[in-house]
Amino acid sequence: MAETRRILWADDEIELLRPHILFLGERGYEVTGVTSGEDAVRAVARESYDALLLDEQMAGLDGIATLIKVKRIRPDLPVVMITKSEEESLMEEAIGSRIDDYLTKPVNPSQILSALKKLLDARAIGRQRLSRDYVTEFNRINDELQGEFDWEDWLDLQQRLTRWQLEIGEAREPSLLELLAQQQQSANARFSRYVEENYPAWVGAGREARPPMSQDVVREWVIPRLQRGEQVLFLVLDCLRLDHWYAVEPMLREDFEIETDTFFSVLPTATPYARNSIFSGLWPMDYPRKHPDLWGKLRFDEELNVNRFERQLLDRQLTALGAMPRPEPKYAKILDPEEAQRILRKVADYFDLPLVSMVFNFVDIVAHHRSTEEVIQTLIPDEAAYRSVVRAWFEHSPLLGLLREFGRRGVTIVLTSDHGSIRVNRPLKVIGDREVSNTLRYKVGRNLRVSGKHAIRIRRPETWGMPVRGVNQEVLLATEGAYFIYPTEFNRYAERFRDSFLHGGVSLEEMVLPVATLRARVRA
Repeated sequence: MAETRRILWADDEIELLRPHILFLGERGYEVTGVTSGEDAVRAVARESYDALLLDEQMAGLDGIATLIKVKRIRPDLPVVMITKSEEESLMEEAIGSRIDDYLTKPVNPSQILSALKKLLDARAIGRQRLSRDYVTEFNRINDELQGEFDWEDWLDLQQRLTRWQLEIGEAREPSLLELLAQQQQSANARFSRYVEENYPAWVGAGREARPPMSQDVVREWVIPRLQRGEQVLFLVLDCLRLDHWYAVEPMLREDFEIETDTFFSVLPTATPYARNSIFSGLWPMDYPRKHPDLWGKLRFDEELNVNRFERQLLDRQLTALGAMPRPEPKYAKILDPEEAQRILRKVADYFDLPLVSMVFNFVDIVAHHRSTEEVIQTLIPDEAAYRSVVRAWFEHSPLLGLLREFGRRGVTIVLTSDHGSIRVNRPLKVIGDREVSNTLRYKVGRNLRVSGKHAIRIRRPETWGMPVRGVNQEVLLATEGAYFIYPTEFNRYAERFRDSFLHGGVSLEEMVLPVATLRARVRA
């Protein structure tokens, strides 16, 4: 049986509205009528109602004054104001007083019903529609996954799945979220096989025969704008997933026209490889040949500072492509809020430069600390919570102000990520020599052995575009939700890192990344 909704209707001519009240009663709404604002305030204080229909012009306490008093008692009570006036100033005053809807007399019963449904039943109706639409999409995607996929299909699929993550996550529908998680897992299993079969061919292929990747970002999204005479802010948000970008993008829509593309991160999906590829424009295996002076100083261990040369790598890439602007670009790496505030205070120093590049590390820091700090684990139990934290950070961080300042100056902003992350739940026992890297989603070293099937073994890293530092060096890449744990105290560390957000391996969440172009909206 449908839930009965209790409606309070305040109008000094309530007797003339009996046909409307009967109409609503036949549709499951229990309507109580009062003839003054004072009676409405007393009724709200005494009884529980689901919504208030409020006449704007009443003797004594008028509609606006009644609204203010009612909101003090029940700030959450939905209110529909009904008035004869079409004056814009009155409408603005009502909206400013937290009105939920506004109808102009004469109103027919269907208009009242529509307004109440929108306020009271929109969530339930939306859930029904969402469930119906996603089940249809679920079946469509499952059918597609049985067929052949190319790289364009994978980019498109992850965008679709990510949009569903946000929509279903906002609706908080556990059954649909579980169904979506199963589909994402199935997609990742298929995607891992696709990468294992096709990635080596990308390494030897020309750009026209492979997808856009990390090493193409500057060449394809930054340089063309510089060549057209645009000023560019090139912004890399470390570890920003595609769903994170979709979550924060609406905050920028009022100020910017936004065009979002996607590309694949190089492997491993880790900062030393992926971000250096963005700034250098190279496959990781080409670092030693192109930059031998820097190569000897790089240490491919995520615990060390492996991205010390991003400015130099970007300058060399621009020079090699004949695109080095004058004056020379500036580069800044922002690791904490204090540093971001310092940049914001002196932002005017950057406005006359053709190119400014910045790296923000907040999202990656959250992912790393979540693995080890119980408080952060509690705050971020799942992907939806992770998005909420990133959204809250973005809204209140200096970065948002920074983007707006550059936008006001007509600077084109190219915003991207170096890699994503995935929540892991499948520990794999791994063995290797003492020189094996200590990362959890990929391993580099000799004599590597791993239990289970959720890993890709690469015996010749150069065939996957990866650098080789020693004889017989191999690489293991975790797939789907797997992560590598050494046999010593296996259970302890497997549990410690379970449900962490990690990166370095092969998954759609780690590899499919946004690159967004933002241009300030032209105000009339």
